Amino acid sequence: MADSALRTKSKEFAKNIVFLCRTLKQNGVEGALINQLLRCGTSIGANVHEAQYAQGTKDFISKFEIALKECNESEYWLELLYETNSISEVEFKNFQKECIELRRMLVSSVTTLKQKN
Repeated sequence: MADSALRTKSKEFAKNIVFLCRTLKQNGVEGALINQLLRCGTSIGANVHEAQYAQGTKDFISKFEIALKECNESEYWLELLYETNSISEVEFKNFQKECIELRRMLVSSVTTLKQKN
């Protein structure tokens, strides 16, 4: 799992979220929104990484399901930031695309794992 596409993509997403949140903070966007996005946007990769050391298949699936929830939450905060003119449409669409790709990968992984279990 060390070099998996999901792990790489979720870490890259987390880094992009960190950079976005830094910019939002400099632009005076509400701290609560930034903190929420930062928390859930970085949590996806953390849970995917943590799944590598899961204590069995159920724990592994659980970590991926948590990552999926965090991905959905990230998309919500990004939508809110876009709808309040805190990020541009281009930024929103790029992050939304990343969320969709991550969500597809996570759903596929969870479905496969549940079928095998």
